[in-house]
Order: sequence, then structure tokens, then C-alpha cells
Amino acid sequence: MRIYLCLLLLCLLGCRGKSPDAGQSDNTPSENTFSPVHFARGFQLQRTDDGITVLKVLQPWPNASKPFTYALVNRDSLSSISIDYEKYDAVVPVPVDRIVVTSTTHIPALEALGVANKLIGFPGTDYISSEFTRNRISEGAVVNLGNNETINTEMTLQLQPDLVVGFSISSENRAYETLERAGIPVAYNGDWTEQTPLGKAEWIKFFAPFFQLEGKANALFDSISEAYLQARDLALKAGNTPTVMSGALYKDVWYVPGGKSWAAQFIRDANGSYLWEDTEEVGSLSLSLESVLSKASEADLWISPSQFTTYEEMEQANRHYRQFNPFRKQKIFTYALSKGETGGLTFFELGPNRPDLILKDLIHIFHPEVLPNHDLYFFKPLQ
Repeated sequence: MRIYLCLLLLCLLGCRGKSPDAGQSDNTPSENTFSPVHFARGFQLQRTDDGITVLKVLQPWPNASKPFTYALVNRDSLSSISIDYEKYDAVVPVPVDRIVVTSTTHIPALEALGVANKLIGFPGTDYISSEFTRNRISEGAVVNLGNNETINTEMTLQLQPDLVVGFSISSENRAYETLERAGIPVAYNGDWTEQTPLGKAEWIKFFAPFFQLEGKANALFDSISEAYLQARDLALKAGNTPTVMSGALYKDVWYVPGGKSWAAQFIRDANGSYLWEDTEEVGSLSLSLESVLSKASEADLWISPSQFTTYEEMEQANRHYRQFNPFRKQKIFTYALSKGETGGLTFFELGPNRPDLILKDLIHIFHPEVLPNHDLYFFKPLQ
């Protein structure tokens, strides 16, 4: 179910087609803003004069009617600071020692910050691919809490976490409301709503203040963004620009990323010519097989053919795939071959946190001479 949801969200969401350095937030930092947020549009961080870290989540899900504001207070100073609890959706003593997260995209951020050992529960542990966290699951250190849609509140209450990081697609969150009434803080994470690759990755700065690791998060993100932008600049110097198609049929509909989607931006930044570049959708396009054949039959490359892993599997699903040039020349690349121990796709878990690796994969596929020594991480040739 979670893999299907990830695929659906990839179809529904995307980015405005700006290059990463032009995709900075419109939020103007005030004088007391720290840990500046450059690319992400979904959250802000501020430090008040009395030492409270204020985390404001502007878009926990699409079309959210209001932001959520959280006060992060040093637990040693909690009793000595006057806090207006009515101003905040939650007050969280920090550093957090016991945390529950609800999306696999949260786990790489914890691991990068060196606090994955603080994770004590997760809804749907079978979907986790991280080796470190899988070992902790095997040891019983991370409890399976059901699934994200119906997280087991009774088990969560028994764990008594200091914080639950929530994932939701709407304001209907009765399980989280139950936890809040029991005194467990819930902070919504909206990393999946971001519209740029680097915007998604910058949500590591959302997690950092809960562990008082803002400096480490800044350094980690700076390294990722620098690697991304350097790779993009190298790719733009390549002498050729291959035409690129994407997607596959689901029943009778062929879904492809819109021209303003974050997936299209990856192709553009890897110096590929995306065949639906001129469309305005930030999510997906729903096309017929005939229209895709008309536009893409002679494409140079095909990436992300849904979850197909072999040419035989594709041909059995629909013989018309054979009419595309990348199928005939075996120039199809998929993320569906990169799986964790229990079958989870690492592209959906680690990918949003490491856009530099996704971009380098695509550059190596589009322009092997630009990054000749790069080993493909997420995308692999179809078998």
C-alpha cells in the first residue's frame, strides 16, 4: 500500500520547472531567523529572544488551510521560560530522546544526523529498506505500529515517545488527535509536498532542531546541494541532448510527469530533452498509448517505466511497448531494481534526501562521458 501511495504522490506532485538555484523560497528571513532555509517552501525556523526555536510548517499537505507552529524548548529551561501555549500547536522539550516517524523518507534524515537510534516506532516497518534500521527492527528496538493510515494509537501510547512526526494527505487525522489529547506532541512533516529536488532534501533542517543538531544539518545539506549544482553544471556542458520519455501504461492510461514537475526538472538538470517539457502540469499527465507513440516512438532514452524490471515483463504486459526505440535498443532504465531487504524501493526512501545521487545517475545515463566513474545508485538498466 505504501509503495502504491508513493507512486500516486509522484504522479500528483511536482515542481515548478526552475533550476535549483532559482527555486529558492519566497520567505524573507527576519532578523532572528537561523538555519536559513533556501530551497524548501514548506517550513520556516526562527529563534526567539528567550531561546525558543519556533518551527512553522506552512504546507503539511496540499492546500492546507493553515500552518502548524511548534515551539521547541530546551528541556532544562522549560520550567524557567514563560510560554504562551495557546500560540503553538505543540510545545516539544528538546533534545528528543524517543521518536516515532511515519514515512520512510524521514528515516534517512535521522540516520544522516546520527540519531536513528532514537527511533522507537514506525507504522509499517516492512517498507523500511535502511540496513541500520532493519537491524534495529530485528532486535525489537523499533516497534511496528500498524500502518500510517491507521497508526495503532494504543501501541504508540504505550511507547511514550517524546515526539511523533506525522505524515498526512489531509486534515482528517484522528489518530494524531488522540495522541495529542494524551499529551504526546505531533509535528507534521510535509517534505513530500515540496516542488524542487533540493527543496525536498532541505527538510533535514526540519528534523535537526528536535535534536539540537542545526549545525550538522546545515553542513550535510550544503554538501548535497553543492554536489547537485556542480553535477548539473557539468551536464549542461555536454555536447548532445538526448530525447527522454518516461512512464508506462496503468490499465489504459499512460502517466508521465508534467513539464513543470520535479521529475522533469531532474531530466532538464541532467541535460536531457524531456518530450513533455512544454506542458504546464506540476504533477502528471494522463495520456493515451496512441498519443505517446506519436510523440515518443523515436526517443533516445526511457526512464522510470513504472515498476517494470525486465523487457520480458513489459512485453507480456503490452506488446505495443516494442514499438518504442528505447525498447528495441534496450535503452530503458528503472528505479524498481533497487530494493531493500524486504522489497521496499530505495528510490522512495532515500531518493528525496539525496537528489544529488539521482541527478548523477541520470547524467551518467544521458552523458556517460561526463561522469564516467559514477556507479548507478537508484536507476539501473532494465533486465
